[in-house]
Amino acid sequence: MKTQILVADDDAHIRELLRFVFSKEGFAVFEAADGKQASELMEREQIHLAVVDVMMPLRDGLALCAEIREHYDIPVLLLTAKGGLEDKERGFASGTDDYMVKPFEPKELLFRVRALLRRYQLVSSEKITLNQTMINLKSYEVISRGQTLLLPLKEFQLLAQLASHPGRIFTREQLIQMLWGSDYQGDSRTIDVHIKRLRERFQDMADDFVLTTVRGLGYKLEVTAG
Repeated sequence: MKTQILVADDDAHIRELLRFVFSKEGFAVFEAADGKQASELMEREQIHLAVVDVMMPLRDGLALCAEIREHYDIPVLLLTAKGGLEDKERGFASGTDDYMVKPFEPKELLFRVRALLRRYQLVSSEKITLNQTMINLKSYEVISRGQTLLLPLKEFQLLAQLASHPGRIFTREQLIQMLWGSDYQGDSRTIDVHIKRLRERFQDMADDFVLTTVRGLGYKLEVTAG
């Protein structure tokens, strides 16, 4: 899946420039002409990074940045025509990760975007986000819609393994070897039992992900489209 970038700016020329720069680098670009449109787009699409203009109609960039920080775990880069210290302070107070003043060099913006994506990739290596469900690999917790779930260790490991590779099919034998080890003497059908328990635990979270049986092969986790 391509990295998906949101460009929110009421200046059509800026959007066109950034669409060209990001598309050329292989990113998928989504555009919004105001803060409200950007917010609605965030709800529909899985955005990995947002480039947000501060001065936009309907909802300004500072409010949008604060909203993104509250509901999503993605990097935000603010663009603004104001380069004063107080303006930057307001930007960082709203939760932005980086800040660039217009006019800007497209190459520098690209460097900063790549740096932000690398930084978040390192952070997210300890957690997996499936829409509104987050799996914390460090604390062994699953957090969904404000609830924290503590799973038995093998159930957690199974869920984390499948979630680490959404859409990839794992056979029962592969999962047994990964989670129980090659010297495990039990029946591979133990995977079926653990999958059944996970499905029961997360039956109310089907809007986030589903555990799918692939007949004759094994299982995969599919992230539900927003």
